[in-house]
Amino acid sequence: MKGLWSDLSAEVRKLSIKETVYVLVATFLTLILLLVCLAVYSARGQHAYHEKLDISARAALNIERVNALIYAAVMESRGIYMSTDRAKAKSFGDSLLKRNREIERVVAEWEQIVSDDDAAQFAVFKKRIDQFVGFRDELVRRARTIDPAAGREWGDNDANRTVRIALNEDLETLAKVYASRAKDVAELGKHGELVSWYLIALGIAAMAMAAFVALLILKSIVRPLSDITQTTDRIASGKIKLAIPHINRQDEIGHLARAVRNFQDAVGQIEELQEQNLALEGEREVVAKARDSLEDKFHTKKWQLDAAINNMAQGLVMLDRSGGIVLVNDQYRKMYRLPPEVIRPGCSLKDILKHRAQIGLFTGDIDGYMSMILTRIAERKPAVHDIDLADGRIISVSERAMDGGGWVATHQDITIQRQIMKALERTEQFLATVIENVPEAIIAKRARDLKYVFVNRAAEILYGLPRSEIIEKTAHDLFPKQTAELIERHDKQLLAENREIEAGTHTIETPGNGVRIVSVKRLPIAGKDGGSHFLLSMIEDHTHLNSSAA
Repeated sequence: MKGLWSDLSAEVRKLSIKETVYVLVATFLTLILLLVCLAVYSARGQHAYHEKLDISARAALNIERVNALIYAAVMESRGIYMSTDRAKAKSFGDSLLKRNREIERVVAEWEQIVSDDDAAQFAVFKKRIDQFVGFRDELVRRARTIDPAAGREWGDNDANRTVRIALNEDLETLAKVYASRAKDVAELGKHGELVSWYLIALGIAAMAMAAFVALLILKSIVRPLSDITQTTDRIASGKIKLAIPHINRQDEIGHLARAVRNFQDAVGQIEELQEQNLALEGEREVVAKARDSLEDKFHTKKWQLDAAINNMAQGLVMLDRSGGIVLVNDQYRKMYRLPPEVIRPGCSLKDILKHRAQIGLFTGDIDGYMSMILTRIAERKPAVHDIDLADGRIISVSERAMDGGGWVATHQDITIQRQIMKALERTEQFLATVIENVPEAIIAKRARDLKYVFVNRAAEILYGLPRSEIIEKTAHDLFPKQTAELIERHDKQLLAENREIEAGTHTIETPGNGVRIVSVKRLPIAGKDGGSHFLLSMIEDHTHLNSSAA
């Protein structure tokens, strides 16, 4: 071994530094290329392994979920079969419909991961699922609209059992397909482990090669380079602060320095790529969590929407583009006294209008009204209008288009609101007439900025200004300085004490009516929080009395 090393060192000494570096760099690049190629191959294999493993796991989970949901649906169906009470049958029917929707949702998610080789088998399975769900939807409908016995007659038969048995056989067939695929995934995993061992072996070889090259450089190149050794000693002693020596030289030593620098840059790029990969992994986890959160919010919002529709105070009706009934809530039924036989599958708005006309809650041309509704649906223009019913009620109807070409309308009984509004309008008109005609000046200011927000006709006469020049102004904007300071001082006193202040007589100089002698009574107007929101002043002009006394 010693002789081999001596011979190798002698051969290396015959080479120039340039040739030696070329040989070493070529060797390192070959190793790095092998490592990179094997790493890329391993990464692609790992990606394929994890992808197939994820699909297999999700498919197996879907089989279990569908199997469990089918069992739950069968149990709910038996609840309908054994129920003699319509309310209990309805409760089981609601649960069965919920299971049906869950089965449809799971199958829809499952369909997204179906590959080409099992698409035909999955299509057969999905068709049977549709039959299974449709059969039980009809079971619930019969139990609700007719009676539980009709639902039992529809569901408890050989045809139903045949579909369910075939569905179980489809699940077993799919389970075998995914079990076979799981074996392929396991083989792929073993192959990945073998590639990992190759990577480890190649890494060890690279490390051994690095050690060998380091020893070769130490023995054959570093020692003869006395200038680099002296520079290294100067750096070690701290006398001269240097970076990589001879980096700008164009000879062989400069080439070697630049090769070291390039190698450092390459390692830095590899580390940067690794950090970016870790960052991407973290972002994928954040996206996955956000997706799960959105799904939870979606299901919560859906439940809230169902609860809101079933408990909303307004009547709700949804139509398709031809005027067929899609949905009505209980409040709409009650509002127009619609019996169950009117709201049946396949009924239209025209059927409802005919029933309303029969009981006296609709007058006019039914065909013309339907034509108008269909025109609005086609034009997709929202509308709001009121309906006066024969029994004295006033219904506010708000209509707008839905996505997909349908139409939704809310009906709200606003009879009491209209009566209250008319009463309020009469009261407000009366109060406004009274305030405008009292002889005392009445003014109101906002507490936060002491700006005028209201004056009556007597206040306009007292100040000698129209109210348009008074509103949103302060006392300093209208009165001379001495009068403005007097008014502001009394306003702040009222705010501080927060109680009514008895009338006091003052002499003020008005903006357009000269000097007046007035008696002012002030009181705060409190808001909901208890603090003063407005200041109200009632002013009597005593100027003419004093003039008479004089």
